Amino acid sequence: QQLTLEQVANYPLVTYVFGFTGRSKLDEAFKSRGLTPRVAFTAADADVIKTYVRLGVGVGIIASMALDPVQDKDLVAIDASHLFAPSVTKIGFRKGTFLRGFMYDFISGFAPHLTRELVDA
Repeated sequence: QQLTLEQVANYPLVTYVFGFTGRSKLDEAFKSRGLTPRVAFTAADADVIKTYVRLGVGVGIIASMALDPVQDKDLVAIDASHLFAPSVTKIGFRKGTFLRGFMYDFISGFAPHLTRELVDA
């Protein structure tokens, strides 16, 4: 059966600090259902969140892109994307800025469809 927000609200949560990676979307989801999340610990980094989950502090809520199927095979991942509004990550740079190779690599890591030629255009 599909996970519900009411079920999630029954557990202590380990998640992002407010303002990071969709945390406001998480808070909005709980508030819209009249629920109060039991936030046990917050961090700005998903690896820290996963560490505290491993220590048994609570259930972690992280961005799906932060889960590594190889590194995190000791964790159980349950899709909760239907519970929260999607968040958007943006990469910005000033138009006309000379971009170095590592910058193009960074951009393609987030959005592989953004080729060097497309970014330059």
